[in-house]
Amino acid sequence: MLSRKTIISTLAGVFVLLPMIAQASDLLPTVPKAKAKANPETLCIRDVKVMRKNHMNFIMHKRDETMRKGIRTKKDSLAECISCHISKDKSGNYASFGDDKHFCSSCHNHVAVKIDCFDCHNDKPTAASKTGSTLK
Repeated sequence: MLSRKTIISTLAGVFVLLPMIAQASDLLPTVPKAKAKANPETLCIRDVKVMRKNHMNFIMHKRDETMRKGIRTKKDSLAECISCHISKDKSGNYASFGDDKHFCSSCHNHVAVKIDCFDCHNDKPTAASKTGSTLK
């Protein structure tokens, strides 16, 4: 049986920690949303939970289909992901990869996962690129 002193100490500790826990949640990154132009019925080509867990598998499969078999389609293409998920800020500028405001960077920076997609591919929608190509 717990003593009265133990119960009071535990409750006091909880009340001391609660404000710290609440404040810490404000420090966590916000999961970015797709552009407002996206159709609410088809916000992404797959369910959000599936995409968060498996997006890298879809991108790698698309890379293999394109590079090894020459099959080019819009579905699962990096350019299509970028065109929906990278938005202009209030000043009309696009965030660059590496900046926490960039859709991909916001999660990848948080989990310390390095990706090399943007060594070759644009990190902004094609319309924003100077060359009009999805390759840099």
